[in-house]
Amino acid sequence: MLRGRIIGTGSTTPKRILTNKDLEAIVDTTDEWITRRTGIKERRISSKTRAEDTSEMATAASKRALEMAGVAPEALDLIVIGTVTPDRQFPSAACMVQKNLGARCAVAFDVSAGCSGFLYALSIANNAIATNNCRNALVVGAERLSGIADWQDRSTCVLLGDGAGAVVLTPGDGNEGILSTHLGSDGSLWELLYASDRIGGPIELPEILDTVEGRPFCLKMEGNKLFKKAVCCLADVAVAAMEHDGLSCDDIMLMVPHQANLRIIRATAERLSIPMEKVYTNLDKYGNTSSASIPIALDEANRKGMLKEGGYVLLVTFGAGLTWGASIVKWSL
Repeated sequence: MLRGRIIGTGSTTPKRILTNKDLEAIVDTTDEWITRRTGIKERRISSKTRAEDTSEMATAASKRALEMAGVAPEALDLIVIGTVTPDRQFPSAACMVQKNLGARCAVAFDVSAGCSGFLYALSIANNAIATNNCRNALVVGAERLSGIADWQDRSTCVLLGDGAGAVVLTPGDGNEGILSTHLGSDGSLWELLYASDRIGGPIELPEILDTVEGRPFCLKMEGNKLFKKAVCCLADVAVAAMEHDGLSCDDIMLMVPHQANLRIIRATAERLSIPMEKVYTNLDKYGNTSSASIPIALDEANRKGMLKEGGYVLLVTFGAGLTWGASIVKWSL
């Protein structure tokens, strides 16, 4: 049985750092409140004056992943990008990355599943490999959430950041790679997290954010209700994935969750009886980068030497839709 095996990881984030102290000058908040409620200390914000739009960040992360994998762009058969903030409505960010890389032979398209976009894209690429329809696949999560932040809403704008992460998949045998991926969604709860038209049109941004390229819509969230639903869904889908593959929490080498909120991550780890020492977090530096958060964290953990061959990695996510998912990867890189 063929499975997708990760042979390269890569990531990138914008140069601009926006700290909690910076946000104190924009909205009625404090560094202490943001840190206590979310675990976030700073985030990266892209600039319209640099090559930091969604497809450009995705391209940079992809190049790093391809370099590690030793795969030429011309050898790619498939490019799938999870994003809700492509450069434009169409064509897809994936087609822009295909152009930038010169990946002439690849099929390219985007997946919209909120913060779950990367795992949805990973599942699609893995299925293509498993059915022998693809040999080399590039899977990316990339977001420019600064453009859809409501910088007057202190409950949401403090959460969001920009960035991109990527992995390269190639076929492995049945004993390595992506053992299984489990996805779910519930459209009846869409109003807990969604994009809404900006009332009165684009707002005038403060000087500290004058390089942000705003969009005509912004993120809206029911934070308390979303928190409770997220913890339940994350824990349930993680258990389903581990049970499917005959694993227990003790077997997990590292859990790499979506970096939304440190309280959500801790509550999920507690429900799963996974110690925080085995949970990778970096949202203190980057905030919530939506579909980019897992591949950015995975790349960091990989380059730090935290992922050992033969160990089991649990990827778990939750996002707008509502959507959620978990994947078990037997590491072989």
